Amino acid sequence: MDKRRIVITGIGVVAPNGIGKEEFLANCSAGVSGIKPITLFDVSKYRCKYAGEVSNFQPEQYLGPKGLRNLDRTTLLALVAAKLAIEDARLKIADANRDDIGVVLGSTMGSVHSISEFDKEGLREGPRYVNPAQFPNTVINSPASQVAIRFGLRGLNSTISTGFTASLDAIGYALDMLRLNRAKVLLVGGVEELCIQTFLGFYKLGFLATSQNGAPPRSAPFDAQSRGALLGEGCAFFVLESDGDAQERGATQYAEVVGYGTEFHPDSMYRYDPAAVGASHAIRHALEDADLEPDDIDQVSASANASKTGDAMEMAALRNVFGSRVETLLIQTVKLLLGESFSAAGSLQLAATIGTLARQSVPVAAGMKQRASSVSHEAGGEFALVESLGPTGSSSAVVLRVPELH
Repeated sequence: MDKRRIVITGIGVVAPNGIGKEEFLANCSAGVSGIKPITLFDVSKYRCKYAGEVSNFQPEQYLGPKGLRNLDRTTLLALVAAKLAIEDARLKIADANRDDIGVVLGSTMGSVHSISEFDKEGLREGPRYVNPAQFPNTVINSPASQVAIRFGLRGLNSTISTGFTASLDAIGYALDMLRLNRAKVLLVGGVEELCIQTFLGFYKLGFLATSQNGAPPRSAPFDAQSRGALLGEGCAFFVLESDGDAQERGATQYAEVVGYGTEFHPDSMYRYDPAAVGASHAIRHALEDADLEPDDIDQVSASANASKTGDAMEMAALRNVFGSRVETLLIQTVKLLLGESFSAAGSLQLAATIGTLARQSVPVAAGMKQRASSVSHEAGGEFALVESLGPTGSSSAVVLRVPELH
């Protein structure tokens, strides 16, 4: 049976270097960085003071003042990105189609801050004195549920919590649901907030780039001089639907999702596997799902976050799949501008990649013969690979195609 063609018709982005599709893509293309001093919490005691923070985030400008008081930052990031995606897709939501529109959201650390603060109050004041209005924020599926509540969506509602790969896994899950005709339209994305709890976790693991004098540390993917990764935050939502439905309502098609692959490799738990077995298999699975060969891929959005062992594993995976062609293959490293936003990272990579397909320029490229830079490079071709991997055993990849003009 032929696969239904699934296309992206709406993009909503809240990122450290821009809010909204146009601002985000323009800043990525120009190499505008969102890495800046952290203001959300006190980092004066630590040697890492920079991250990809969404500065001056004012959700009421997009959502209005009502119903926001008890929502945490993760949920607010998701609500704004979802609203922007719905508007960008010109998606009309009414009683006639609410049952056919759903949400699939990747998020893993989103409730960590809320859980910590809720439990802190319970320990200090006693369980009878906690604020019950804050309890929903401690549940990992709360952001996806709040998106459905806010916009009146009664279709499937799922949260994917697979760590670094959650955004792309959300795309893969949505792709299956749409291909099987179990939904007509899905809002799909990933979200993660920057908070002191996740910062300290990564900091104490030695994952973050540090400096002696408080100046920005060197943090650049595929760079031998990099001192480590920097954290980020944000959210990107996409409207996914079949090509036929998109044509019927005259929607703009930004890209077609033609393939998805994933693999969990136990040998990679708690470390980056130097052999990149799972990562290589995930990329190959995505290519097989898309009925493509490695030579068909024109550009790659790398998961590289400036972690030396992580970048080495990723380059090993790319060499395993693409061979010597990796020397000249255009490789985006957009985390140079955004930081590592964990479960949200894949969605932000996907948004940037759609921009390169539409604008035919790569915002941040690093091949083996060039270091990571914020210089825009000319791009071309038809197919792009977006990959996500981490030290938790999971690796995932998505293949995008320039949509056919109708």
